[in-house]
Amino acid sequence: MIEELAVSKLHNTCDPLSLSCKSSADVKPQRTIFGQERAVHAMRFGLDIQDHGFNIFAAGVSGTGRTTAVERFLESIATNKKTPSDWCYVHNFDDNYRPHAIRLPAGRASEYEKDLESLNKSATADIRAAFEGESYRTQLEATLGGFQEQKEQLFKELGKISKEKGFDLQMSARGIMALPLKDGKPISEEDFLKLDEAEQEQFLKKQEQLQGEIEAAVRQTQELDSKAQEAHAQLDQEVAHFVLHHLVDNLKEKYKDIPDVLSHLDSLHHDVLENLSQFKTELKEETQPKSAPAKPQTNKYQVNLLVDNSKVKGAPVVVELNPTYTNLFGRIEQEAFMGALVTDFTLIRGGSLHQANGGYLVLPAEDVLKNPFTWESLKRSLLNREISIEQPGERSVFTTKSLRPEPIPLNVKVILIGRPDTYQLLLAHDDDFREMFKVKADFDSQMERNDERIQEYVSFVCTLCEYENLRHVDQSGLARIVDHGSRLADDQRKLSTRFGDLADVIREANYYAGKENAELITASHINNTIEERYYRASLIQDRLRERIADDKIKIEVGGEKIGQINGLSVLQLGDLSFGQPSRITANIGLGKQGVVNVEREANMSGPTHTKGVLIISGYLAQKFARNKPLSLNAHLAFEQNYGGIDGDSASSTELYAILSALAEVPIKQEVAVTGSVNQKGEVQAIGGVNQKIEGFFEICKLKGLTGDQGVMIPASNVNNLMLKQDVLDAVKNGEFHVWAVETIEDGIEVLTGESDTIFEHADKRLREMAKDLAKYS
Repeated sequence: MIEELAVSKLHNTCDPLSLSCKSSADVKPQRTIFGQERAVHAMRFGLDIQDHGFNIFAAGVSGTGRTTAVERFLESIATNKKTPSDWCYVHNFDDNYRPHAIRLPAGRASEYEKDLESLNKSATADIRAAFEGESYRTQLEATLGGFQEQKEQLFKELGKISKEKGFDLQMSARGIMALPLKDGKPISEEDFLKLDEAEQEQFLKKQEQLQGEIEAAVRQTQELDSKAQEAHAQLDQEVAHFVLHHLVDNLKEKYKDIPDVLSHLDSLHHDVLENLSQFKTELKEETQPKSAPAKPQTNKYQVNLLVDNSKVKGAPVVVELNPTYTNLFGRIEQEAFMGALVTDFTLIRGGSLHQANGGYLVLPAEDVLKNPFTWESLKRSLLNREISIEQPGERSVFTTKSLRPEPIPLNVKVILIGRPDTYQLLLAHDDDFREMFKVKADFDSQMERNDERIQEYVSFVCTLCEYENLRHVDQSGLARIVDHGSRLADDQRKLSTRFGDLADVIREANYYAGKENAELITASHINNTIEERYYRASLIQDRLRERIADDKIKIEVGGEKIGQINGLSVLQLGDLSFGQPSRITANIGLGKQGVVNVEREANMSGPTHTKGVLIISGYLAQKFARNKPLSLNAHLAFEQNYGGIDGDSASSTELYAILSALAEVPIKQEVAVTGSVNQKGEVQAIGGVNQKIEGFFEICKLKGLTGDQGVMIPASNVNNLMLKQDVLDAVKNGEFHVWAVETIEDGIEVLTGESDTIFEHADKRLREMAKDLAKYS
């Protein structure tokens, strides 16, 4: 069936008066997901089920607002969830390189951090004051005084014994020396040698006996010193404990419901008592010159607050748009000191995974896969259900000694947002992916066009204008946005869900409305935006149009030619796609090769185009070779095509050219054709129908509209028509036409004015060619 389409079938126009509001300002903004019921259903299932591995992959094309929609959906759910725990790291008093991770109820980790800071300051000040106080000095003197008296009494008795034996005791760097006396005076070494041997022998014997007494006295002195030190340390411990115990006990009472905190406070208390000397050392260091380099301080008594959920209501929703390894898993920072890099537990920093723990983490899938270590580490964390903070260098051949913080238990729902092909690749090549991401949420690029969906479009416009402080859109502008949504969807019955593109149109229209000081955005501003966007991107298209106008690219839009037809294709250049006519020719000769694809012979034909040409051979065999051989060589070519071609949307066009050449019946050059064909001669739908029609219309307008020109499309593509206004006006005025056909028979009638006769002519020609070929066999 052949149908010349009326203007009403070329565009589905939204009547502004059909809208229930005068402008988008009359509607309430809604932070919800529009037109994605299937995706919402899948996400709700994935979020509700708590079994391991039910993370979500949100698949869809870019621009459908997946990230924003997912974030809003999660926020609506998260507010009713329990707020997760805080996490902090504290010093491990048993292993400096293995900081402890402590879980506290939401909001209490920051309290604990402040409490320990206060404890540190109070304990330092109170201990110093206690050691500097008169009471401490009195107790210390009383404690050490007895030992000093015992030492003095011991040396007094030793001195008495040495006098009795004729020796005097003197202290030296080598210890206590016993010098012989004569007449109550020490004898010099020279005088000692002058004594007779008997007298010298007597002195040496007494000296040997005295040496034993001296060594015994030294041992007793050392024991007294040791006991004095122990007594001193015991006194310090008692003083410090007296200062500390009420401070620590107060905190233990406050945090009595958190065993990890109680254990940490006990360890801290014990460590302070074991290292009281550092407080005294700090007192001495205060008197050092300021120019002296300070030692790197590892403040063991601080808290490193890693996750603070004190201001979070419900479960956290974290969107990490730059998922590097450190941004996701955290890092251990280092500081330069004396030419070396040093670190401690206070330099541990958390990542997005820590912030999202107990809630939801949204990640762009392609960026996760591009960052080194990120994907494998994410899978490992989800599999082991814990977060480990490691230095990236630990995964290299050469490693350095660093901290190994305790892992933190992980309970998070990860939502990966990516393209459908990314999902398929991961599913095919990563066995862990199937186990870790068991839920797929498909975001559709279009939705039904009905009153409910149109109202959602209006709500979207209102929400955008309100949140971005844009001008609101009037009735005419809203209707134009609806029409543009159908154009983006390439379907009169659908609306595009590429809300990112729609939002950009509204933002730009707001700019043009501002230049006119308009109160509202109107249809003219929307039209101006669309035209300006097209103009900014259409330089290449204009250059091709110039080449056609100069006849450098040969396109005829009038007259008739045998074996020549205007085909249509779509060129995609970045953010611009436009239709481009191409001259397709067919030459027929004797032979047995059948249909010869010149593009394929030149290695310029893609697999889909090659398949389309082979289907033509199948059609010709079914139509003409049931009772005779198909004795022809039919050469098909896209003239002036130097960049290759793919797709089967020109297969019907190529078939028309072959039939024309076979039957020697001319084809109207004012009619361009698009559509694929099957082996049964049915014309099938193709893509880019609007761009193809508009592309040929532009060439006809460039060369002059005659009133006979037009485009022939598959009947199954009629619902895809959303043509521009200038094309609609030309059709309305009878200057341009659009025909819809269902079969090759319909199409050949539009192109030649004949139907059955052309097939008769073609069959007759083939029979003659078979006879001629037989003569030369």
